[in-house]
Amino acid sequence: MLQAAPGGIGIMKSHKSVKEIVRHFTPNWFTMNMGTGILFLSLHESFPAALPGQDWLTRGLWWFDMGLYVLFSSLLLARLVWFPDSLGRLLRHPVQSMFLGAIPMGLVPILDGWVLFGPELIGHAAIGLAEALWWADAFLAVLFGWLVPYFMFTRQAHLLERMTAVWLLPIVSAEVTAAAGGLLAPHLAPAAAEVVVMTSYVLWALSMPLALTIVVILFLRLVLHKLPHRDMAVSSWLVLGPMGTGALGLLLLGVAAPAAFAGTPLASLGPLARGVGVIGGVMLWGYGLWWWVMAWLLTLRYLREGLPFNMGWWGFTFPLGVYAAATLQLAHETGLAAFGIFGALLVVQLAGFWTVVTLRTFHGMWYGYLFNAPCLSSETGLFESEPEPHT
Repeated sequence: MLQAAPGGIGIMKSHKSVKEIVRHFTPNWFTMNMGTGILFLSLHESFPAALPGQDWLTRGLWWFDMGLYVLFSSLLLARLVWFPDSLGRLLRHPVQSMFLGAIPMGLVPILDGWVLFGPELIGHAAIGLAEALWWADAFLAVLFGWLVPYFMFTRQAHLLERMTAVWLLPIVSAEVTAAAGGLLAPHLAPAAAEVVVMTSYVLWALSMPLALTIVVILFLRLVLHKLPHRDMAVSSWLVLGPMGTGALGLLLLGVAAPAAFAGTPLASLGPLARGVGVIGGVMLWGYGLWWWVMAWLLTLRYLREGLPFNMGWWGFTFPLGVYAAATLQLAHETGLAAFGIFGALLVVQLAGFWTVVTLRTFHGMWYGYLFNAPCLSSETGLFESEPEPHT
């Protein structure tokens, strides 16, 4: 078994078979796709200054992200085939089940990459592939957006003092898909673009109001029960996710709507959609700014106790990345230099976080201690008495 001294010193490599790794593979690994994907998108599409080797770096990260997604999907499917009873345990587990939302969210940057880079590789077929992936992603986002809360209501055990921002994960995936729809629609034929834009607005509505409700509950939980255990310290950054993707979705859909609605009975709504995108985006961005400052304050406080590494550290990346993307999109739409400067600083912060977390993740993969499925430790899938170390 793995042995580790405090601070990660004295770690010995854990010799796990392939089948044991598969058995302990969990959906939270897809958060690595989320973090890597938002980094290359931020560098390629949003970062305002051209960097040496930027194009080579972003394309390399895209291919790396696709490779990871294929690997992780294969491991998850293998787990379901070899250990079919593990699906029920996963759905009943009150923390691990939340990470099912990372599966569609991890796919979004990949399909965005096909929109951005694919036409140079395979021509217009890349847009068709991106469109097919988008619809598959929308299906998964809606499926998990209903399935996980259903199990929360019927099979899982939850207490207010145990609640963290991970509740957002299965809910936010629909609005992430909606933002991707805003990026995809301008590359489609008018009829297909109209359908994608309208569907994206529905996906946004399926997610954003409920996410804001969860944030209110989270605020109440923090007031009444104070901070969660340090193993869940990074969850404070997750609130930036719905604010960032909510704002980015409104902005991108607002840009796509005029062309998508042109020549249809909705043509008069195109300019309105763009205006709503900017005003709504600024309001959500402002709400996110409050949580960005608070996340920093809470993280600095946790640092005094020591932050043990786990896969939850990927929460440092994707929420921050989509907030950075929304900030830079606001700079583009409003022409305000302050948004551009702040957005660039956020991308630098994102790159720093991603580098640290990626190195620590590969270390954990090599030594095997990250392959640990808490949902297998209990038949009931309910909370154990102690916090889980690898959520």
